[in-house]
Amino acid sequence: MESSTFITEFIANEAEGMLIRIKQLKPFSMTVSMVKSAAVSDRAFKGVNDHVNNAKRKLRISVVAFIRKLRHKKLEEQIDPVALQNQFAMLKLRFNSILDQLDIYADVLTQRSEQETGTWLRGLDILAEDGLSPGKKYFELPALMVYLDRGHGAAIRRARTRLPGGDLNPVAVIQIPRERMCGNGIGSSLVHEVGHQAAELIGLTQRLKEETHKVGEQKTKNKKAWEYFERWVSEIVADFWAIAQLGISATQGLMGVVSLPAYFQFRLDLNDPHPAPFVRVLLSCRSGNMLFPDPQWQQLEQLWNTFYPTENLPEHKRQDLHELLEEMPEFIRLMINLRLKALNNQRLVEIFPIAERQPNLLRKYYMEIKKNRSILKRIPPTLLFAIVGQAKADFKLCAKSESRLIQYQLTNWANHLLN
Repeated sequence: MESSTFITEFIANEAEGMLIRIKQLKPFSMTVSMVKSAAVSDRAFKGVNDHVNNAKRKLRISVVAFIRKLRHKKLEEQIDPVALQNQFAMLKLRFNSILDQLDIYADVLTQRSEQETGTWLRGLDILAEDGLSPGKKYFELPALMVYLDRGHGAAIRRARTRLPGGDLNPVAVIQIPRERMCGNGIGSSLVHEVGHQAAELIGLTQRLKEETHKVGEQKTKNKKAWEYFERWVSEIVADFWAIAQLGISATQGLMGVVSLPAYFQFRLDLNDPHPAPFVRVLLSCRSGNMLFPDPQWQQLEQLWNTFYPTENLPEHKRQDLHELLEEMPEFIRLMINLRLKALNNQRLVEIFPIAERQPNLLRKYYMEIKKNRSILKRIPPTLLFAIVGQAKADFKLCAKSESRLIQYQLTNWANHLLN
């Protein structure tokens, strides 16, 4: 066999092998097994199914064209093996990126077949959708899917961001730590991640960074505190999105995540987008107190200070903390009063149901639920988590009862979709 023929046949055979593997990738509708109450929303399922199928179809067309090109090369034609191999390698990289995307969605969908967990995840989808609802007047709500994974914190792969291979993600995929199931803290993690999605859709993160930078430039003292605030904006606004809907439940959930050894509490790092845990909890407490005034926030802040005393810290670190706490009220007011074009120039705080999430109202709602459980059918998911969190903060609800109530309601939300 002549050298040119050998080269083209070798690469063509490799390409045909890839073509066979592409054909073996079945649509999710043929591979995923789950009860209806555990299924992701029709919009989310269609989004990922269509996305993967379109990517496969386009790659298959490219591979077939490449093979046809190789087969029709004449023996006497000059062959450039380097160029041919490079073309094949690019096709293979694209195939691998599609497999990476497939695995991202498969992690979500296959988990729905787990008994109980699958239905709870559908309930969490509904909670996530409600967590995005303050923005429904201002942007198109993306489809959402929630799944559990190991790890300490939650994460989101936002809709309309790049997937492996460069394609745009058609849905928001939210990862929740399995250790948060099934307690009220899961609401805090989930609505925080939803907050990341919302903040990007309304341009909140970038706008607040710009305004924070402006204020910091004008400061004659405590300038470094504003540098920290500017670096931490993305996480702070996501925390705020959760607080504004869940009340003290969001702060206590955050405390559960960042209850780490003291060594980690005071790490002030301008290269890290996450606030130092100690500062982050105090930001949450003080934001909560501005939105929902109540002595409970001061009590919670004092508790956090008791857990992590600052007396023995180095002087420079205590000074940085002092400056951050001194500037914190001004920064929080800047955030909650920020007017955004995407919100029709409303203040950020005005899009949230602040009035109906006041602590005394949440306490009243909880007493009504205790008398009449049928009320649960009419309560929006984020409101329920706010009520449950308030009851737990007031020591009116034990952890066992809390978990049972949340499991019950997650299942109810999932099953309600079938009726």
